[in-house]
Amino acid sequence: MSKICIFPTDTVYGIGCPIFDLDGIKTIYAIKHRSLDKPLACLCVSLEQIEEIAEVNQSVKVLIKTFMPGALTLILKSKPVVEQKIGYKTIGVRIPDSLLARQILEENGPMLTTSVNESGEKPLNSYEEIVSCYGHLVQTIYPPAEVSSNIPSTVLDATTKEFRILREGGIKLNQILEALKD
Repeated sequence: MSKICIFPTDTVYGIGCPIFDLDGIKTIYAIKHRSLDKPLACLCVSLEQIEEIAEVNQSVKVLIKTFMPGALTLILKSKPVVEQKIGYKTIGVRIPDSLLARQILEENGPMLTTSVNESGEKPLNSYEEIVSCYGHLVQTIYPPAEVSSNIPSTVLDATTKEFRILREGGIKLNQILEALKD
């Protein structure tokens, strides 16, 4: 049985499963009615977990140390094991700034996640609404332990020399450039 759960993060509620839980991944896509060509992001608890699944260079380490835990998702080249097991050549990684989310990641390892919503709709962030809509579809829904920002993470493509923002959230490009200057 897949270990799919819904839990609050520092940004929005996420639905996720352990990174190599193929049945769980399929179920998340089905629950959200999400196109299979839209990859899920991976939440991790530490730089070490990120390094297990993705290629991390010095610039990426600087961004991780500066902005994580926090609302920055980095698109990185996947390690061969990730490409072999789940087919991702690149993977979005983030360390959430939420104690509960990090505890869940400690227990389960890196987890593929996405926001809780019908694909293309606004993320749901009300615990009661999430339980009502998704309670019968997943094993566990965690109540909020901290306040979420309700602002999605900034997504930065770090797979090429010229980093580019794919989605701007709470962290702005000038903050990223400033961190990389030093």
